[in-house]
Amino acid sequence: MSAWRAALAALIMLAFGGCAFAQPLFASRHLPAGEQRLPALFRDALVQPARYRVVVIPGSGCAGMAPIADRYFAGLLHASVLVLHKPGVDVAAWPAPPRCSAGFVQQDDLAEWQQLAAKALRQQLAQASSDLPVVLVGISEGAELLPALARELPEVKALVIISHAGLDPAELAGLQAERLGASAAWQKVQTAVASERPDSVVMQGRSLRYWRSLLSWRLQQPLLASPLPLLQAWGEHDALLPPDAYLGFAKAAQQRAAPYCALAIPGADHGLQTDAGDQLPLVWARLELRAKGLDWCVH
Repeated sequence: MSAWRAALAALIMLAFGGCAFAQPLFASRHLPAGEQRLPALFRDALVQPARYRVVVIPGSGCAGMAPIADRYFAGLLHASVLVLHKPGVDVAAWPAPPRCSAGFVQQDDLAEWQQLAAKALRQQLAQASSDLPVVLVGISEGAELLPALARELPEVKALVIISHAGLDPAELAGLQAERLGASAAWQKVQTAVASERPDSVVMQGRSLRYWRSLLSWRLQQPLLASPLPLLQAWGEHDALLPPDAYLGFAKAAQQRAAPYCALAIPGADHGLQTDAGDQLPLVWARLELRAKGLDWCVH
């Protein structure tokens, strides 16, 4: 067995075997972001020596990750982990409530989220005593912030997107609506966005402010142009997006000047779960390989 395959196998075994903890490892924090404070979770590296830092931008909605964070990130052995939630999220709210609060819905905006996250992370990383490299991880919608954040944070040395096809949000939303049989509802949202109706109007659980920001957002070209290595992981049985959405970006990303690695997980859903169990450790094992100076794009 080659060196990297042996290392990968060992890391996966450690990740699968280390998911039970007597006490929660993540502590809740609120990071200053200008006049606001963003809810966050933090944990030190599980295994010394610490080799890198991970900053996570979770997906959309008002769910918090505190109840699942220990298990979810168990495979990140040699990394400290900071999970930065959207403004107004209760980090203990898992699973997500059936409806987000009216205040959260009106506040939710991709552009403002990116600006606040950049402010919080700039201050957090500037004050940190560690100079270890940062890997920026975006989960689902959280991936849409990565290129902009990376440009403002020189500590970031690599990008990881999980369960996001890498396409512009407008294109992705259309594909998702078609996949879910909701194309008519999506057309109504687009019509409302183009109208003069106020930003506060709520459609499909989101304000028009949110939809207008989303539809003007660009992701694919910034990801392709980024000088940072990029790992993209997704489940081949993702019910939210057609496989062609992932494969189309993966094909385009082969022309990136910086390294690109695709990790398509057979049988996995949008959350990277399969009938055999949680497949997230497969992703985290790649980060551990990279931290050891090995190639994370293994086949």
